[in-house]
Amino acid sequence: LLGTLWIWVAGVVLSECIGRTNWSPLSGMTLIGVTILIFAASGLSDNGTIIAAIVVPQFSAATDDAKLSAMDSTLANMRSAIDLYYQQHGKYPGDLTSQGTACAAGPGGTTGSGAADSAAAFLDQMALYTNAAGEACNKSDTDFKYGPYLKKRAVSANPFTDSATISVVTDGELGMASSSTTGGWKFDTQTGQFIADHTSYDDR
Repeated sequence: LLGTLWIWVAGVVLSECIGRTNWSPLSGMTLIGVTILIFAASGLSDNGTIIAAIVVPQFSAATDDAKLSAMDSTLANMRSAIDLYYQQHGKYPGDLTSQGTACAAGPGGTTGSGAADSAAAFLDQMALYTNAAGEACNKSDTDFKYGPYLKKRAVSANPFTDSATISVVTDGELGMASSSTTGGWKFDTQTGQFIADHTSYDDR
C-alpha cells in the first residue's frame, strides 16, 4: 500500500511538471517529504541512512556556498583597501617599512614595527595612519593623514582553512598562484595581488 501511494504521488508530480494535470502545483521537495514520511511510518530500520542521504549533501553544499561568499567578501574588501593605499602612496602596502621616527617626533604616537616586505608592515600600513613614506602611526597629524584602510589590524580568517596568516611575497609576477592547502591569504607587494592561499580557491 505504501509503495503504491509513493508511486501515485510520484506520478502526480511528474504529470504536473509536464503540464498533464490540473492539480495544484507540487514540488520535488513535496515528493521528498512524502518519501520520508512513508519510510518513517513503515518503521524501516534504515530510515536514518535514507534521510541522511537526502539531507546531508544539501547541507554540505549550503555550507560551502556560505564559505565561498565569506571568502569573496574578504577578498573584495582587502583588494579595495589595497588599491586605495596604492592611489595615495604610489606603492603597495608592505613594500616599504612601517617603522620610522616621524611618528614620535610629530604626533607623538607609537610607530609601526614592520620591516619592508613583511606581513607586519602590510598590517601596520592597512590599519594605522600613514605618511607619504609609508611610516605607520597610531595618531594622525598633517603628515600622517592617510588611512586607516581597515577598521582593525586583524584580517578575517580564510573560511576553508581557518587561517588568517598572510604570506607576503615579492615575485612581481601577474597570475600569482598558491601552493598551499592550509594557508590563509597571499599578497605580492610588487603587483598588489591579494588571493586566497589555497590551491582550490586561488583563482577567485
